[in-house]
Amino acid sequence: MRIGLLGAFEVRADDGVPLDVPGARLRGLLVGLALEAGHVVPKGTLVDWIWGEQPPADATNALHRLVSRLRKVLPEGAVEGLTDGYRLVVDPDDVDAVRFERLVRDGDLTALGLWRGAAMQDVGLPESAAFEAAVTRLEELRLNAYESAEAGAGQVAELTALVAAHPVRERLVAALMRALGAAGRGNEALLVYQRTREALADTLGVDPSAELSAVHVALLRGELGRREEPRRTNLRAELTSYVGKDTEVTAVRGLVDGSRLTTLIGPGGSGKTRLATETARTLLDGFPDGVWLVELAAIGADGDVAQATLAALGQRDALLGDLPDAEPVERVVAAIRDRGILLILDNCEHVIEAAAAFAHRVLGECRRLRILATSREPLGITGETLWPVVPLVLGPAVRLLQDRAGAVRKDLGTDARTLATMERVCRALDGMPLAIELAAARLRTLSLEQLANRLDDRFRLLTGGSRTALPRHRTLRAVIDWSWELLSDDERVVLRRLSVFAGGASLEAAERVCGSEELLTALTEKSLVVTGGEDTPRYRMLGTIREYAQQRLAEAGEAELTRHAHLEYFTELAETAEPHLRRADQLEWQAVLEAEHDNIAAAMRGALAAGEARGAVRLAAAAGWYWWFGGHKVEGNELIRAAVDLPGESDDEALAVAYAFVVLFLGSGRGDQFVTEDWIRRGYEIGLRVRGGHPALRFLPALRHLLEAAEPSAFEPLLTDDDPWVRALARLQLGKLWMALGRDARDADTQLETALAEFRAIGDRWGISFALTELAERFALRGDLAGACERLEQAIAVVTEAGAIEDVVSMRPRQAKLHWLAGDLRASAAAMAEAQRHAEGVAWPNALAELALARAELATWDGDAGEARHQLGLATAMLGDKAAEPNVRAITHGLLGYLAEDPAESREHRVEALRAATESAQAPLIAGALVGVADWALRAGRDEQAARLLGASTAVLGMPDRSQPYPARIERETRERLGDQRFTEALAEGAGSSWPELAEVTLAS
Repeated sequence: MRIGLLGAFEVRADDGVPLDVPGARLRGLLVGLALEAGHVVPKGTLVDWIWGEQPPADATNALHRLVSRLRKVLPEGAVEGLTDGYRLVVDPDDVDAVRFERLVRDGDLTALGLWRGAAMQDVGLPESAAFEAAVTRLEELRLNAYESAEAGAGQVAELTALVAAHPVRERLVAALMRALGAAGRGNEALLVYQRTREALADTLGVDPSAELSAVHVALLRGELGRREEPRRTNLRAELTSYVGKDTEVTAVRGLVDGSRLTTLIGPGGSGKTRLATETARTLLDGFPDGVWLVELAAIGADGDVAQATLAALGQRDALLGDLPDAEPVERVVAAIRDRGILLILDNCEHVIEAAAAFAHRVLGECRRLRILATSREPLGITGETLWPVVPLVLGPAVRLLQDRAGAVRKDLGTDARTLATMERVCRALDGMPLAIELAAARLRTLSLEQLANRLDDRFRLLTGGSRTALPRHRTLRAVIDWSWELLSDDERVVLRRLSVFAGGASLEAAERVCGSEELLTALTEKSLVVTGGEDTPRYRMLGTIREYAQQRLAEAGEAELTRHAHLEYFTELAETAEPHLRRADQLEWQAVLEAEHDNIAAAMRGALAAGEARGAVRLAAAAGWYWWFGGHKVEGNELIRAAVDLPGESDDEALAVAYAFVVLFLGSGRGDQFVTEDWIRRGYEIGLRVRGGHPALRFLPALRHLLEAAEPSAFEPLLTDDDPWVRALARLQLGKLWMALGRDARDADTQLETALAEFRAIGDRWGISFALTELAERFALRGDLAGACERLEQAIAVVTEAGAIEDVVSMRPRQAKLHWLAGDLRASAAAMAEAQRHAEGVAWPNALAELALARAELATWDGDAGEARHQLGLATAMLGDKAAEPNVRAITHGLLGYLAEDPAESREHRVEALRAATESAQAPLIAGALVGVADWALRAGRDEQAARLLGASTAVLGMPDRSQPYPARIERETRERLGDQRFTEALAEGAGSSWPELAEVTLAS
């Protein structure tokens, strides 16, 4: 059994199980016996111990009853009853108070470790003077032990409490002072001495004893306590992990090793300070006199950098030298002079001149000193090495958001949808670490999706920064406000006007709209504007800074003025480039406009939003060919249509040209003249009021002529036009018209070949690809599949060079069908795979519909009816209303006729396909529909009629169609059934017959 009296009362059996001894007197009895463990305690002594001067009338029996109760709670045999008293059968060392007394007598002051609190807690015998005397004796022994012990750092807490209870016990105070000295807390020990001296004077009217005074003097001389290792840095421990820029730490470390002045520059919130401190931690071993952070953010614009440096070095008094009256910079030089130190001058931008002068002075006089500065602009002194701190790329940015978000909520997943939303947040915030951390803090109250959806109002949303952060780092707006306040008035004008640019700005554009190159350079150096581009620089702002600048632009009342300047500049640029887009230097000019693509679109959308018809139509006319030729058909179609739909006056020539582009966009692909009829007439009528002008205007009369009659004479006047591009395009359109009418094949070929040669002479890649594509169709019709593939390959190379990937998506499927017809299924699949790869980045429905139609045709040829029907459904969905046009209906019903197994269903599709082809008035479609009717006749067992329909199809087209598998198959099967002679006769009969009557008779029976 073990008994604890030096602290809370405690009794435990040998196995460690606590034993409950209830009641104050029962506990008092056990204490009285325990303090004399192993010895007999007389009954009278126990009665005095328990009841003091007020014993009960029958004290002996009362004591006996207490002993009986005690025996019941203690192990059997623990209390022995003898004639003259009672004895507790226990080893004296198993009673902590008895053991303490023995150890103290032996001079073993480890006995102090037995104390757990005040002696004999939870034992109350208020009538017993003997009990109180025992408690006092134990406490005095304890105090004497502390006063005699060699006080150590581990005893500070106990001694502090004891001195508080005995404030004028000098030997105890001396022990506390020695313990504080051992703990390296000499200043506190001196304060304890001062308080004790005052207490002695106030309470006893005496001075400290010689012994206590000696301890005080020893402290002043540094003779007591441990000697502290000098601090080598004032860098604070970080509370968060460092994410995303480990490679930058390595790079900056290398710069510090090689350069005496390295400056990290970047916009506010990009992580300059954290990168500097993380790098500095890795350099501690390389600087024997330490790494010291000088925080300049807290000093004003007229603050003293040298004084801030002295404050940072304040705990290294030995380095500061004996120069109390010297200037601060001189004291810094004296402190550092020959020592190996790294100073981090953090946030220099608001004291840039002072920081530069300070760095120049101390680097010049302290040869082993190195400085790592952070600023939003360079210090601008000789020998400075710069490291731009750029925003995080997407992967590290998402990891940072995950890390910081995980601190505020634990339910964020790692599924694809969550990661995609995180990527959206990080992109919206430009990968800026501070903005991401502010966003993560908002996840306490918002879901990730809600956060992402509210970032369009980021300045109001991101306001929950750390309370311990600098004021300018607590909100996103405050970060940029800090930089804005440091700008001159002229710099502010340029910055806010630069926000009108959507895709950055060339130097010329920025100067025209905003201001001088010198001011742009100043803003770049202050990390508010970013430059890029190898040959010609472009100026742009991060999205967050741009949004801020836009708000400032609106506040200044300059938004409309700046937008008009922006619109005028890019309209003039597009007008200058436009004619070059039809000549040999078109790629160079296309690259110029491509670099300004976002700006051109923004200028147009701004004009549309303001309802400015004149400006919008003028830009539509200037940029229309760029949108068409450069592979931006979806956007171009949307913007041009919106421009011409605006109410209000416009320039006649610009409006007529814009109408011509509407015709071009609407009539492309599977479109026909009926869709564009109204636009053609409108453009033609306005064009009558314009002389000369844009080449597109010369084609409007020809297009109107075609609405009245599809005759070659529509284009013939243009064959002698002064503009070689107009002549080449007119010739190409004439060849196409010959093909559509089914006229002399040789004349169509001649027109197309001549057009190709003329476009090559001009250098217009669009015209070259157009002519090559039409020639490929001619080669395919004649069965020259290799020749057709070769020309398509040439056309694809040309449009790829021009960046018109939408056209590649249309051309590769044509090539795939030719490879299939040639029996090269592997090449066919490869062509379709490439088309699909390009289609993933294309939104132009015509191109995607062509791809789906090609898949439907190939699936039909392969006998996969399910896939063919699926692809037809996709194609018609992509085409929308255009799917109802005759050209498209002829194709779709034609394929469905081949897919239908039921003769009645097949016949219905043949009727619809022929009706649509007739509406289109295009010979290739009519010829294809007649082949379809021949297929139906062959399936119905009307072999001679099938042969006649083949002959009629050839007559309509002007040649047999070898670009499809159906005519050859039908000819082969019909010839086998009829024999060569009868087949030839029926073929000739069909060629000389009226195809409408022949088809009607066939489908009617």
